[in-house]
Amino acid sequence: MRLRNYAEPFFMFDSLVTEKIKMDENRLGIKSWAEEDRPREKLLEKGRQVLTEAELIAILIGSGSRDETAVELSKRILASVGNNLNDLGKLNVKDLTRFKGIGEAKAISIMAAMELGRRRKGAEIFKRDKISSSKDVYEIMRSVLTDLPHEEFWVLLLNRANLVIKKELISRGGVAGTVVDTKIVFKTAIENYASSIIICHNHPSGNLKPSEADIRITKNIKEAGKLMEIQLLDHLILAESGFFSFADEDLF
Repeated sequence: MRLRNYAEPFFMFDSLVTEKIKMDENRLGIKSWAEEDRPREKLLEKGRQVLTEAELIAILIGSGSRDETAVELSKRILASVGNNLNDLGKLNVKDLTRFKGIGEAKAISIMAAMELGRRRKGAEIFKRDKISSSKDVYEIMRSVLTDLPHEEFWVLLLNRANLVIKKELISRGGVAGTVVDTKIVFKTAIENYASSIIICHNHPSGNLKPSEADIRITKNIKEAGKLMEIQLLDHLILAESGFFSFADEDLF
């Protein structure tokens, strides 16, 4: 007959406590890290350039969950889009809140930061002095149009020296297309004293081939421009893979 060891439950309890402590140590948050390893402190001490994308996102969200640090959560979010920041910029609140530890407020912070980055990129490109080719137009508009899930139609307004006066959204539609009113295009051009215009829209499908509707609106705007003495210089279709220029393809 085996005598009951009354100390055995206490040893078992002690073992469970030890294991719990080890698990908690593995889940330590950013505040428990060495100061030089914390993203905020790292940015202050070494500059923003040394931070990884995950560390930058961790600063945005501030905290992770009980199971992982903000940096670990950020790495998981990035991994879900193949560590591609362009694809991260396409995620919406619903996509981001699927991750444990990301609520609506944190999702909005990430989206706002991605939008600021997109606008900064567009602003830097927009400082280009003169439009001399379709590639120049593409460089200005790709940050605006290439990662949208729907179609948008924009117009670039130019002066006589082909300097960009302004870029203006004309219409926003669905996945398959958007309605373009020629009167609004030229109203915008006249109000800004444009001498010529370039029109642009995106194809979310990635197919750069112009549709019959694209060809028709190009002809309509070109003919209207002749009457208004505001020349249509080009029409660009943009997608992630590149762009299609009506002028380059002699479709005017």
